Amino acid sequence: MMKLAIQEAEKSGNDIAIGAVIIKDGEVIAAACNRKETSNDVTAHAEIVAIREAERKLANWRLDGCELYVTLEPCPMCAWAIIQSRMKAVYFGSYDVNYGALGSKIDLRKLLNSPIKVYGGIMECDCDRLLQDYFSRMRAEKLQDI
Repeated sequence: MMKLAIQEAEKSGNDIAIGAVIIKDGEVIAAACNRKETSNDVTAHAEIVAIREAERKLANWRLDGCELYVTLEPCPMCAWAIIQSRMKAVYFGSYDVNYGALGSKIDLRKLLNSPIKVYGGIMECDCDRLLQDYFSRMRAEKLQDI
């Protein structure tokens, strides 16, 4: 499933290359990439966009039994939405030592004693490469503008 999240991240364009996929009962019910820049929406992180899509599909904000695969450890905003949505598990690729809110920097699960399971480092090298390639491309584009 992380491969699907990576494929979503590759669609990010000028947004930071992050992809998310939500699974329920073995079926993909939502997939998204970051859309913050393209939609001018600070909340349009891949996880939030995927959560909104899953909620529409299930006609419920409670995503009980769902699992999220995301290429980067969720930030505090996304982690809180994931916890509140009652997902059962999160699988992420790259650790985010600056903003990671499911264990790297902070662990928001502790605020609610959340039972959500978290597994990090899934296809970590591939997910790290996505981010490195994105930032290299952005730096190169800025140099061309000078």
